[in-house]
Amino acid sequence: MKKIINLMLLLICALPMISCSGDNDDPTPKPDSDKTNVTLNPESYTATAQATTFTINVTTDAKEWTAYGSDDWMKVTPNASASTITVALTANTSAERTGTVTFKSGQTRKEVSVKQLAPLSVAETSLYFQKEGGNKNVAVEYNGNWEATASEAWITCSKSGKDVVITVAANEGNFRTGMVTVKTADEEATIEVKQEGNEEIQCPLEGYHLVWNDEFSQEGIDLNRQDWTHEVKNSGWVNHELQNYVNTKSPKGARVTEVTEGTLKINCFKEDNKVYSGRVYAQVGTGWQYGYVEAKIKLPSGKGTWPAFWMMPVHFTSWPHDGEIDIMEEVGYHKDYVSSSLHADGHVHSNGTQVTKEVYCKGAEGEFHVYGMEWTADYFQFYVDGNKTLYYKNPGTGVRDWPYDAPFYVILNLAWGGDWGGSQGVDESKLPVTMEVEYVRVFQK
Repeated sequence: MKKIINLMLLLICALPMISCSGDNDDPTPKPDSDKTNVTLNPESYTATAQATTFTINVTTDAKEWTAYGSDDWMKVTPNASASTITVALTANTSAERTGTVTFKSGQTRKEVSVKQLAPLSVAETSLYFQKEGGNKNVAVEYNGNWEATASEAWITCSKSGKDVVITVAANEGNFRTGMVTVKTADEEATIEVKQEGNEEIQCPLEGYHLVWNDEFSQEGIDLNRQDWTHEVKNSGWVNHELQNYVNTKSPKGARVTEVTEGTLKINCFKEDNKVYSGRVYAQVGTGWQYGYVEAKIKLPSGKGTWPAFWMMPVHFTSWPHDGEIDIMEEVGYHKDYVSSSLHADGHVHSNGTQVTKEVYCKGAEGEFHVYGMEWTADYFQFYVDGNKTLYYKNPGTGVRDWPYDAPFYVILNLAWGGDWGGSQGVDESKLPVTMEVEYVRVFQK
């Protein structure tokens, strides 16, 4: 029994020695077989709101690795053979956003933080000043450097913290408009500046101010080239029309446009078996978006004439997709009947779906009459001598039926013949003929 007790005591003493023995007896840590060395450059990246692409350079001893992004606004493309990660960011149209690009190899992860700034924005995009002038502050939202410039000498602007201070001088003339542009290295935002004036010319509709006009009262016979541009095209260019449009004069020097005795005259005549005429554009590079547009016009007579007062889009790509606004058209074989029309993909004369209205205007040929159009984001209203004619409401179905939320420029022209003007033939014995314009005016709110 004593031997058994001694043996048990011996076993009890040996247990601690057994429990402490094994692989962990070595105090030196063994290397982690999954540990990967990696350096990413840059370790963080800040981008502007514009769509952009940048590269992360990868230095690593890993034979295989990949990378991925945290958000769908970043496209991450790893290239292990080139030791790079390409990151493409979509344009940011809202608030500042952050995300990460993660390098992955085995159990190793390493991140590059990505920040994309919010786009440049201004608290107000349009300001209206009384004729006395004054100043107003507009908050600028941008996390970076910016500067502001004015388009007109009567407007000055300066920075005050996160505001641009816009100062307008007193106006002793007519209603006027200008622009303040806030710029960064990559972006810009504009603030339209309007100021009332001592206007002698009043709009027949309330709430509108004169923004551009030509009363054709200047000295000299030529149109103001800062305002007007002549079209130059040979016969057959559009609508199978017979006239040749030239810049001011025919080859022998006869004038297709001339300003005399307070009116613009667009002349159509025959010279050496060719018919010449004029087609002119007002502010073709900028045009206007919305407003009330009006002209006082005397139409010619004679079968074959096709005078028009109309508008086309500044940023034209295709017809009728981009729209056409016909304020007034008339053809000589249908004397004194004037038409207003709209053309778009959803309503166009080529398939008989155009939006149009024809009215009888006594004395349209040979006497002056006023043709006008009010154009808003919601509707068109056309007028002849102040009387309402065609009305068209924006149906809210998109660009197919309403491509008119864009700037359009004014056109005056006198065509000869063509698909409509010559549909009943032409009478060359009526040549020469003249379309006479007393004024063109554009009003906006």
